[in-house]
Amino acid sequence: MSTVAVVGNPKPRSRTRAAAELVAERLTGAPPDSVIDVVDLGAGLLGWGDPAVQDAVAAVRAADVAVVASPTYKATYTGLLKLFLDQIGTGDLAGVVAVPLMLGGGPAHALAPELLLKPVLVELGATAPTRGLYLLDKDWDEPAPLDAWLATARPQVAAARAVRAG
Repeated sequence: MSTVAVVGNPKPRSRTRAAAELVAERLTGAPPDSVIDVVDLGAGLLGWGDPAVQDAVAAVRAADVAVVASPTYKATYTGLLKLFLDQIGTGDLAGVVAVPLMLGGGPAHALAPELLLKPVLVELGATAPTRGLYLLDKDWDEPAPLDAWLATARPQVAAARAVRAG
């Protein structure tokens, strides 16, 4: 199984990245095979055909599980993540199990991963069997919220992966 974490935070090596890596590991039992910190792709995101962007897109397309993470900006995911997702064609993530993850400053935007990020991932062809995960950025690594989400999400992701493998 191949797992990738896609991180759309404009700050390199952010809490969002750490949270995505933690969620991937807790969800699958192993650290992600690759981490795409989208900010590292730089200006290549602004056009088409950049080799580093193409490699990153190929890694997501080939993944069994993709944790797609963003901080909450203006009540939604970042423009940086949008630039990356725009490089992926409609339907290109068929067979990928995607997990939307967002971090935010307070509970007001707790539905953002479910209402804003998950539909984009599904439009790109991914299967998103879990409820989107929202973590407060001040305590993103506290076990209680993640453990509660994992209790439901693990079997959902496992079932979706089994369907893909079958």
